[in-house]
Amino acid sequence: MDITQALPLLGGLSPQLFMKRHWQKKPLLVRQAVPGFKPLLKRAELFELAANEDAQTRMVIQQPGKKPGWQLKHGPFERRALPPLKQPGWTILVQGVDLHHDGAHQLMNQFRFVPDARLDDLMISYATDGGGVGPHLDSYDVFLLQAHGQRRWRIGRQKDTTLQLDVPLKILSNFVPEQEYVLEPGDMLYLPPGYAHDGIAQGECMTYSIGFRIPNTGELARELLQRLAEDAEDEVGVALYRDPNQVAVEQPAQIPAQILEFAQQALNDALKDPLAFSRGLGEYMTEPKPNVWFTAKNGLTESALVGAALQLDRRTRMMFDANHIFINGESFHASGRDAVAMRQLANERLLDARQAQRLSAQAHVLMLTWVRAGWLHVK
Repeated sequence: MDITQALPLLGGLSPQLFMKRHWQKKPLLVRQAVPGFKPLLKRAELFELAANEDAQTRMVIQQPGKKPGWQLKHGPFERRALPPLKQPGWTILVQGVDLHHDGAHQLMNQFRFVPDARLDDLMISYATDGGGVGPHLDSYDVFLLQAHGQRRWRIGRQKDTTLQLDVPLKILSNFVPEQEYVLEPGDMLYLPPGYAHDGIAQGECMTYSIGFRIPNTGELARELLQRLAEDAEDEVGVALYRDPNQVAVEQPAQIPAQILEFAQQALNDALKDPLAFSRGLGEYMTEPKPNVWFTAKNGLTESALVGAALQLDRRTRMMFDANHIFINGESFHASGRDAVAMRQLANERLLDARQAQRLSAQAHVLMLTWVRAGWLHVK
């Protein structure tokens, strides 16, 4: 992607300028970000996906005059479990549509001027007239692309973050909007984290939300330490504690300082590999989501790769750093021509036949393994 090229998607800004001026700083409204945009899934197709056990689906129903006034349900939902289409004020939200639909995956790829390590998923929100999820704050960046009908957005920098009590959703108690927009199909609104917003359907509507993952320190520490722990025995060995100079003690319950020193040295040894953290981070960032499954193709032979291009499955997460290639939670050391080709595969999600044939014999074997696992497809 040429990050200096002006894009209609960003209102005539280049990705470079958008990231500098707006990313995590201030909202951006783009009229006709995707001119003539049509829904990628028809209503019936979205409802069918909402019934899929591998999809993450929620339903929000407003209950005027009742307490708490909102109802939240978790899917999957069969069509007969959905309210009537003429009933106002209900919304169904389907997460991770990009994992199930090629068109949604391709649309999300248009936002890859943000690192893949931050790009999360594409959610589709279908609502009947008046439907929404209430005024709220998100901790992540989001692009809200209108796909069908109209939705009225009210947004503002919210100082009072108090939430309504006894409500199954995180709805702000005292939302104070500063701006208001009605989005038509093809219009898009970008909001940085912490910007309060409330979207209300004006008639039947569909909105596509491109969201981003935002790791926190506790999450990263837990995941990295767990991965280091799994490799600890291989890294530091199984040296046994020795204490030939241990003296008799009057307070047997006190932990000896020597054992503390021994444990500290064991931890230092486990962290001795300078690449351990980067390797663990790459494996974690490419770990497939729990609801992701691949279809294995065990019968393929190496001849299937001859003269063929290679394309990543839409569910595959592939990244790299200076020393490794990461794919679906696994890491591989890569260097030279193979590393260049695999980085291109990660960036472009496609390796043409000419580039694929230049891979080493060892890399070809690895690619065949990925094809058999369903992570990679022969084109």
